[in-house]
Amino acid sequence: MNSSKYVAMDVHTATISVAVRDAAGKLIMESVIETKSSTILQFIQGLRGDLYVTFEEGTWAAWLYDLLRPHVTNIVVCDPRRNALLNEGSKSDRIDARKLSELLRANPLRSVYHGENGLRTVKELSRAYLTIGKDLTRVMNRVKAIYRGWAFPAPARVSTIRAIVRNGCARSPKPACAAEQSFTTSSSTCWLSCASKRGKNSLPRARSTRPGNCSVRFRP
Repeated sequence: MNSSKYVAMDVHTATISVAVRDAAGKLIMESVIETKSSTILQFIQGLRGDLYVTFEEGTWAAWLYDLLRPHVTNIVVCDPRRNALLNEGSKSDRIDARKLSELLRANPLRSVYHGENGLRTVKELSRAYLTIGKDLTRVMNRVKAIYRGWAFPAPARVSTIRAIVRNGCARSPKPACAAEQSFTTSSSTCWLSCASKRGKNSLPRARSTRPGNCSVRFRP
């Protein structure tokens, strides 16, 4: 007798809708459990047989994969963009869990690789690295716009505030310009220094990044 069970989870911040099917495709259990590690493990450990689990890739996927991997036979983290069946008919958490369990049993799901030890740390570091690059680009563009308003030349390839100030001091000797220069330079330099340290600590091997029209180097 085949004791395999196919468990599908529709994961949300507060709750998880679960649908369980047997090897014949019969829906044998439905439940709504709390999105909490102890509750999830208690539910999984209450099932008997070979357990095959699936849920969609998302914010909770890496954490849930690392939590369940030692306790089940196999986990499929599926790509939600490939699940055409979920877009047909009525939509609800309960219905989505049912459809996922049927897709898991039929085995047409397209999986997303997570690795044996999980990739959450790598993903978080990569996301932080890209976010810092975008933030630096945004700040540099704003600062350059301020200096252009005071007739300071700010070429696209200039990557530091000091270079902009040094090249433009002779063009705008106004006292107001000097005050603006002092305030903007000090605040921007402080922010860029903090961001560079964050990037250095997050990705020690990253030598430089060139987001958009400016570049900021992370020194070892």
